[in-house]
Amino acid sequence: MNSENKTCQNCKTDFTIEPEDFDFYEKIKVPPPTWCPECRMKRRMAFMNNRELYRRTCDLCGKSIMSMYPPDRKITIYCNPCWWSDKWDGTQYAKDYDPSQPFLRQAIDLTRATPHMALESNYPTLINSEYVNHAATAKNCYLIFIADECENVLYSELLLHNKDCMDATILERAELCYEVVNCGNSYQLFYSEDCDGCRNVYFSKDCIGCSDCFGCVGLRNKQYHIFNVPHTKEDYQQKLKEFGLDSHGNVMQLQEQARDFWRTRPHKFAHALRNVNTTGDYVYGAKNAKDMYIVSEGTEDSRYCQVITMSGVKDSYDYSMWGNGAQRLYEAMIVGEGADSIRFATQVWPNVRDIEYSMTVMSSSNMFGCVNMRNKQYCILNKEYSKGEYEKLRAQIIGDMDAKPYIDSAGRRYAYGEFLPPDMSLFGYNESYAALFFPMTREEAKAQGFSWYDAHPSSYAPTVRAEDLPRSIKDVQDSIVQEIIECSRCKKSFRIVTAELALLRRFGLPLPRMCPNCRYAERFSRVNPPRLAKRKCECAGVSANRGKYQNTTSHFHADKPCPNEFQTSYAPDRPEIVYCEQCYNSEVA
Repeated sequence: MNSENKTCQNCKTDFTIEPEDFDFYEKIKVPPPTWCPECRMKRRMAFMNNRELYRRTCDLCGKSIMSMYPPDRKITIYCNPCWWSDKWDGTQYAKDYDPSQPFLRQAIDLTRATPHMALESNYPTLINSEYVNHAATAKNCYLIFIADECENVLYSELLLHNKDCMDATILERAELCYEVVNCGNSYQLFYSEDCDGCRNVYFSKDCIGCSDCFGCVGLRNKQYHIFNVPHTKEDYQQKLKEFGLDSHGNVMQLQEQARDFWRTRPHKFAHALRNVNTTGDYVYGAKNAKDMYIVSEGTEDSRYCQVITMSGVKDSYDYSMWGNGAQRLYEAMIVGEGADSIRFATQVWPNVRDIEYSMTVMSSSNMFGCVNMRNKQYCILNKEYSKGEYEKLRAQIIGDMDAKPYIDSAGRRYAYGEFLPPDMSLFGYNESYAALFFPMTREEAKAQGFSWYDAHPSSYAPTVRAEDLPRSIKDVQDSIVQEIIECSRCKKSFRIVTAELALLRRFGLPLPRMCPNCRYAERFSRVNPPRLAKRKCECAGVSANRGKYQNTTSHFHADKPCPNEFQTSYAPDRPEIVYCEQCYNSEVA
């Protein structure tokens, strides 16, 4: 089959479906998409609220709880102990299929009728970790998101197997790390990004196998370096003391100095290692995987997947969030842990199989249009059927969806093969994960059929301004945990919690001046976006073709410009010097 050009039903731009894409759609028995890859990603991610948490009451036990849903959202919410209990059953809300109405209209009604879990987590695996979302297997954790197998980790996201860390974004198998982005396998790593296998490293970028380094970039297996200059052990330790890292002012100055230094060196076109026939960014150990973004080891034969934080994903397209042995997934969101053959669904796990058009379905199989169900099989709109009845009715509904498609609030057509319409999402666009990657104004979101939520302002009056906090961690008293601090950026109120203070004292680093959300926004601003552009290597021969960087060795193209082209998430107007893998590897120290 040849490539085919299509016009996106949503944004009206052209996109291409390749022959291997058609092979995948045929294999899993779905029609080709009518939305472009970016619009499909945005639509899926509008079904996930990651960080916006609210105080409300459990509608079953009456306790005050934290929830993804604000108290004025008119749906039923159960705290996680109640949601996972035997006090209710999703079949209580079963509906008979009405062929006179669009099927998705009936699924939307079911979404509004059933009780939803307050926070998306594998609640039975949490220990003293009540304030986490999209998380599992956590102990003594606080405000972590998209996280697995963590202990004593605070204010962090996109995590796997970490301990005693704080303010981290994309972190795996690390201990005692603070203010880091896209790092792993490290111990005592601070204010750094894109580092792996490091120990006692500060303000560094793209360092691998390094220890006792400060302000460095692009080093491999080095020790006792400051801004890429080697030092003796004694000299390094003395200078480290002189930097005065207990002081907030010193840390801010050193952070700016380090980032200026990072920009003088060439950047590899992608954050990628050990890949075969793979494109994307933040992709590691993948094979035959195209257009991927933040994907862990072991992903194979997949395309258009994002934020796969646990390994083992195979044969999946348009899949966002999680992993852990998932396979044969299409247009799926927040799915993992042995999931197989999932289409057009969100928040279904563990060991689920053959789930379609469903939301929040656990440990079940052969479910079509179900919402908030556990341990069931052969259900449609939460009603149980025999296997034969299920298969016959499913086939009828698919035919009806094609003959009488749902039309959403923006006039878009939803026949069989489309993901859930935005009308079915329970979150405002500005609350959703989509807004992180594709920010829009209220008016723009409404025009595209998304809802919007205007949060009520905080009622907590600050007792101290950020600029009045002690400059050194040495001067901070235990009573700081009683204060309400005004954020230096957004002016909203936040607190320092006891576990946070203990870690900062252990690190010997100053109190933050920004609230957790502003700190998160600043970190994520340094993560490249999930959008690829075609560019040429900027190596001009003996130097970069812009900036003042001079190559340190001879490259394969000698003194002529490098001929290599690539797809990269570094947009052409970005300030970084971007090299192909060959030229970059020649310059790594």
